Amino acid sequence: MTRRTIGIVDYGAGNLSSVQHAFHMLGHRCRISGDAQVLDACDMLLLPGVGAFPKAMENLIASGLDRYVVDAARQDRPLLGICLGMQLLVDSSSEYRLTAGLGLIPGTVQPIAGARWHIGWNRLETVSDDALFRASDRESFYFNHSYALDVPPAYQAAIARNDAPLVAAIRRDNVVGLQFHAEKSQAAGRALLAAIIEGLCP
Repeated sequence: MTRRTIGIVDYGAGNLSSVQHAFHMLGHRCRISGDAQVLDACDMLLLPGVGAFPKAMENLIASGLDRYVVDAARQDRPLLGICLGMQLLVDSSSEYRLTAGLGLIPGTVQPIAGARWHIGWNRLETVSDDALFRASDRESFYFNHSYALDVPPAYQAAIARNDAPLVAAIRRDNVVGLQFHAEKSQAAGRALLAAIIEGLCP
């Protein structure tokens, strides 16, 4: 295994310690920072996030990290978004008010149909032949969210079933998003994070 450095983007809306711990358990280094020079020296960027979409985007814009993340992704740098961090990757969200996202993957964030919340363990069902997710098919992961993505099938990598199917993982080239908390999903989560790092980092 090649030891990588993961740049955890610190914009004031993330559960930073748990994701840092997960990557350390895999043998990788982490740098938690909102400084472009620090993040530039990392092999992969991680956009974490818990809370509300509008506040998260407000924080990203205020720090200038919105442009940094978009430019990095468009320069083919590996980027992983987890939970709210995944939702920030798409065009917009209707949470509280219509708010523009980073626009890296076409789609919108909408309230979960037929339920107020999706929380707990749920099985992943892969819906593409993406090698990053192949070994995670039918494995269980931990979810905790009340809004979900509506994205074109071409960008869907996996779903989970609640009252209706929910988009659980997305990918567009070097940009990957996970709706669930892989860092809290025990062995299955660690295996998927390891596969993503190896698959995205040259």
